Amino acid sequence: MNSLWKVACLHTLGYPPAQGQGLHVTSVSWNSTGSVVACAYGRLDDGDWSTLKSFVCAWNLDRRGLNPRQPAAVVEVPSAVMCLAFHPTQPSQIAGGLYSGEVLVWDMSRPEDPLLWRTGLTDDTHTDPVYQVVWLPEPRHSHHFRVLSVATDGKVLLWQGAGPGQLQLTEGFALVVQQLPRNTKLKKPQRGETEVGTTAVAFSSFDPSLFILGTEGGFPLKCSLAAEEAALKRMPSSVPLRAPAQFIFSPHGGPIYSVSCSPFHRNLFLSAGTDGHVHLYSMLQAQPLTSLQLSHKYLFAVRWSPVRPLVFAAASGEGEVQLFDLQKSSQKPTVSIKQTQDESPVYCLEFNRHQTQLLAAGDAKGTVKVWLLSTEFTEQGPREAEDLEQLAAEVAI
Repeated sequence: MNSLWKVACLHTLGYPPAQGQGLHVTSVSWNSTGSVVACAYGRLDDGDWSTLKSFVCAWNLDRRGLNPRQPAAVVEVPSAVMCLAFHPTQPSQIAGGLYSGEVLVWDMSRPEDPLLWRTGLTDDTHTDPVYQVVWLPEPRHSHHFRVLSVATDGKVLLWQGAGPGQLQLTEGFALVVQQLPRNTKLKKPQRGETEVGTTAVAFSSFDPSLFILGTEGGFPLKCSLAAEEAALKRMPSSVPLRAPAQFIFSPHGGPIYSVSCSPFHRNLFLSAGTDGHVHLYSMLQAQPLTSLQLSHKYLFAVRWSPVRPLVFAAASGEGEVQLFDLQKSSQKPTVSIKQTQDESPVYCLEFNRHQTQLLAAGDAKGTVKVWLLSTEFTEQGPREAEDLEQLAAEVAI
């Protein structure tokens, strides 16, 4: 690989007490200034992690005297943390989803008393692990944000900070097999098992109500926040739950772990999962445009570049971070980075939208590596937007 020089490891971060417990980095997130990276410590392998003591840690990479083994802020959490998302405009606020089903919001600038809000364990709370949290602007007040959470209990919930310390449910959706669109043949559910477990979510950059869900069944779903049909679920809930699914895409060979909507094209999205494949889909058709096998093991994360329309990154169960430039090759990674020496999995990765040369990835060793990308990965090529348009157009034939 003559292009290995294009990526260098800038920082290797970790929190020894979490690593000593054998905790994995389950999620990474960059804050709104791009200078702070946070990670969640939890477990992604099978087991009951609802009472596992875990941590959220943050490092300020711009601070002088950065100690890679001493985070600037550490929050102890009473259940494994599965996912994290920094607030889009408040640099110290971060939301997390727990194995116990709870959603919490912390202020990392208040290490003595970091907890701002929590859902508590009520009838509204998820009954399964929360696999992703996303901040969404409110439709009428774009500077106000709510937290959306997805879990394998089939619920997609929207939370708002209410009274002192309380996250309150404002809207909710429930996915049941009987209400899925009928354009793809799915296995009949076993009796009683009607929830569609959701494992990942990505919002369109072009339509704020449109989102893609990844599912345990391996099929992506196109969904809408504007959906009005009532969900068939009889789950107890303080707000009526609605059925969001509008279109179903052809499945992967196993559960999906990650989805990502193109920031540069309204119809393109990526998905990745346990079958080791990345699928590139158009919103307009059920079959993927392309399917790439990147790993003989699981793929845990896939993300489009925020600055290069034809670049994406994927995290593999074989310990690699793979960077693809579809302008160079539609089949092979441009660069394959070995993140872990013993091939233990890379579980999460995120590009930095503000310092676009940085990519953070977290792994089963409890380590976060910050990779420095060369300008080839951050500067758009002359025909890149047209090439993306062509890729999407080939699809719709």
